[in-house]
Amino acid sequence: MDRTNDIIHFPPLPVAPNPHAMGRWGRQSPVLEPPDPQLQGTPPALPPRTFMRQSSITKIGNMLNTAININGAKKPQSNGEASWCFSQIKGALDDDVTDADIISCVEFNHDGELLATGDKGGRVVIFQRDPASKAANPRRGEYNVYSTFQSHEPEFDYLKSLEIEEKINKIRWLQQKNPVHFLLSTNDKTVKLWKVSERDKSFEGYNTKEENGLIRDPQNVTALRVPSVKQIPLLVEASPRRTFANAHTYHINSISVNSDQETFLSADDLRINLWHLEVVNQSYNIVDIKPTNMEELTEVITAAEFHPTECNVFVYSSSKGTIRLCDMRSAALCDRHSKQFEEPENPTNRSFFSEIISSISDVKLSNSGRYMISRDYLSIKVWDLHMETKPIETYPVHEYLRAKLCSLYENDCIFDKFECCWNGKDSSIMTGSYNNFFRVFDRNSKKDVTLEASRDIIKPKTVLKPRKVCTGGKRKKDEISVDCLDFNKKILHTAWHPEENIIAVAATNNLFIFQDKF
Repeated sequence: MDRTNDIIHFPPLPVAPNPHAMGRWGRQSPVLEPPDPQLQGTPPALPPRTFMRQSSITKIGNMLNTAININGAKKPQSNGEASWCFSQIKGALDDDVTDADIISCVEFNHDGELLATGDKGGRVVIFQRDPASKAANPRRGEYNVYSTFQSHEPEFDYLKSLEIEEKINKIRWLQQKNPVHFLLSTNDKTVKLWKVSERDKSFEGYNTKEENGLIRDPQNVTALRVPSVKQIPLLVEASPRRTFANAHTYHINSISVNSDQETFLSADDLRINLWHLEVVNQSYNIVDIKPTNMEELTEVITAAEFHPTECNVFVYSSSKGTIRLCDMRSAALCDRHSKQFEEPENPTNRSFFSEIISSISDVKLSNSGRYMISRDYLSIKVWDLHMETKPIETYPVHEYLRAKLCSLYENDCIFDKFECCWNGKDSSIMTGSYNNFFRVFDRNSKKDVTLEASRDIIKPKTVLKPRKVCTGGKRKKDEISVDCLDFNKKILHTAWHPEENIIAVAATNNLFIFQDKF
């Protein structure tokens, strides 16, 4: 059957299977698949867990803006290497953290003047660069709360008796064309387009409307008045402009705005849809890997992104550790990829966990469009789009955890989805780890550093000290044993300023902002 011009027309209500059972790809797998009983010594499969949702949404005002300046921070001596300094921390500092306050995504806009975060409570908080810190010498990376709004609310599918979380999975900015900002935010099922604008004037003295907004009786209008403009305190308004719903059976894991700024894609476990920003009632299905028989399912889509300059090219990654590049000029339905990037597995490292840890959790194309990075559980790889056979660079993130995969499987940490990001010049990459550690890799010098987002460093003039993990033997003074790592503290979401060395790191309910001191 020819599907090259498939158009999705949406039913009144979405239909979704139960996504919370344990499968090969983690807790959100669309299909149950128990471990192979022929494998000896494999850990038992964990039972499905009951989904618990935050019973009440924490008030928006609970997010605190705790900013600590770093004026006068001295330049550290580091043999020419860059050192990262603490700039700010956002969010409540008490230990009593509600699930709704946990940050679920972080994203800079295209010029870095705005920084948006989404949380599990469905809220979006936007921070704006402080003009004074930008004009200072040296420039400082400080942000203040600009706008806060409720993006998504919890919903319920009555046909399937399933609850749809309000958690914000992804935020993507559109390029700014006028003083108004636009961004896309998505939860598991619905993508929304938001308009963020400023207003510092109001109009008063209407002829047909009272000051309180009520319509006046025309018979009471005895004189003609000229409305006047009144100056008011700056008001930042966020209003929903479009709602793109009912197109995904499974949970949305990615959204990406095309370089033409007119279309965007949304991806779930088995399908990728192409939308136009002006059309909400239909979308085009451009990738569909769902088999006719679900028992034949071997992989799911984990991430997808458009090329930064070529509007017809996009990539998507899978749970089998492959990345496929598709060209929409070749066919309307891109089930057949143009390129496939995959590194052959080393037979010596083959184990029961090989397929789980090879699953790609995030893929990001470079700003130049020549390279891309992919993050699996233990490493981050740099690929050249001109070479499909193997990555040109591979950086181990936390190789010391390979010996602990069994315990990580038992506590579900092996299914954590770590994100990765480029710096503005494509010369460095960053990703997160456990114990609130995050890793920065310099592609030019081939040097890397492990840093920690800790509340112990939230003091002025604090330079981050590199951290090292000891895997065995005698532990040095500044090292931490691998057995002492806290797997409940993890850095899943990071963002890098597109033009400067300013990074944002999400640690549970806190947003850390660091800047580079040369």
